[in-house]
Amino acid sequence: MTVSELEAFTVWIEEVIRRRGYDIDSPRGGGKSRLADEAGVHRAAITRLLQRQSMPDLETMRRLAHVLGIPLREMLIRSGRLTEEDLPLPSSPDRLDRSGGERQQLTLEEAATALGIPAEQREMFLRVAGQFLPAPADRDLPARRSRRG
Repeated sequence: MTVSELEAFTVWIEEVIRRRGYDIDSPRGGGKSRLADEAGVHRAAITRLLQRQSMPDLETMRRLAHVLGIPLREMLIRSGRLTEEDLPLPSSPDRLDRSGGERQQLTLEEAATALGIPAEQREMFLRVAGQFLPAPADRDLPARRSRRG
């Protein structure tokens, strides 16, 4: 990771954090602490990132992506840890519609069934797999838990 990759990632993630309502600019705004608490990470990890000292580890990125409502795939690519070639999007997983032969996008639930994911592991599969999808509005997942405002 280069200094410019860290700088570019930090500029991007700061904007995402602000748009999600976390006050990270004022010393007493509490946004860094609230973000750390909601993500279940140490406040120091947030501080080091925002001060451009270090990139978060994979687990911290995963937790931040979840709380901020962005795909983990996007965070990993923007951080420079992986490339789009490393994490390619599936080429339109689809299935035949029984009524007219047209193709429709495969849902995560259908994918879980096709892959034989046991019922007791299905919810976890949907959460983990859903993190790699590009747009939350297009997902076939239960609604995200509401964040404290």
